Amino acid sequence: MQFGLSMFITDETIAPVALGRAAEDAGFDALFVPEHTHIPASRESAWPGGDELPREYSHTLDPFVALSAIAATTERLRVGTGIALIVERDPITLAHEAATLDHVSGGRFELGIGAGWNLEEMRNHGTDPATRFRVMRERVLAMREIWTREEASFHGEFVDFDRIWCWPKPVQRPHLPVLVGGTGPHVLDRVLEYGDAWFPNMRDLDELATRIAELQRRAAGAGRDRIPVTYFGARDPDDAMVEKMAAAGVDRVLFMLPPLGADETLPRLERYAELAARHR
Repeated sequence: MQFGLSMFITDETIAPVALGRAAEDAGFDALFVPEHTHIPASRESAWPGGDELPREYSHTLDPFVALSAIAATTERLRVGTGIALIVERDPITLAHEAATLDHVSGGRFELGIGAGWNLEEMRNHGTDPATRFRVMRERVLAMREIWTREEASFHGEFVDFDRIWCWPKPVQRPHLPVLVGGTGPHVLDRVLEYGDAWFPNMRDLDELATRIAELQRRAAGAGRDRIPVTYFGARDPDDAMVEKMAAAGVDRVLFMLPPLGADETLPRLERYAELAARHR
């Protein structure tokens, strides 16, 4: 099993470069950061994690800027979005940003995606929440065309463009990995259709094991190789949790760091590194 970290990096936490260097020095394989462009002050959408939305959601740094700084100051650490809100981003721009980050990092970028839960946030970006999963699908398919073809075009319900030229292409072949986030009833369909990996944050690890087994059965039936699974956002991890995830078929687990300053983050990071070392 591989081990990485995830964290809401904000204007009030440890800086991206300091976190990235510490993660690489401690032996972690990857560092993922989430995205929220903003939080609507109306707060109509209920946060899935509870009643009160944590402060970090409205203070999150732009993931591509933060990850570029991390990639530029590390050598082997993989960097990724966990998750990028693809339904709030123009697909041509996102394809260009992602490929550029893969280029400048030497092929170390992974694009974790999701449709999001904050309905008014996506509305502010012009996306009807009722269509968000269809929008996500088309945007991934369109980006793949841009990444893999010298002259790309796409004609769909939500994404439509004639022949374009767009470089750089991703360093990774055939394209950089797309990790599909989510735990809903249709998420495995999405992974199988347009994902390179599954990116769940399911709290019930017994159910997670069942769904991973289903994913791999369906992948084999579709003639695909085993699909990697990265578990996103493991909070307060311990040996029992890691062992259960390994038994469930998780390939990589990302330990979630609280959004704190360096004085509190670095000691916790070292404890997580010791935990990871016991299970490599």
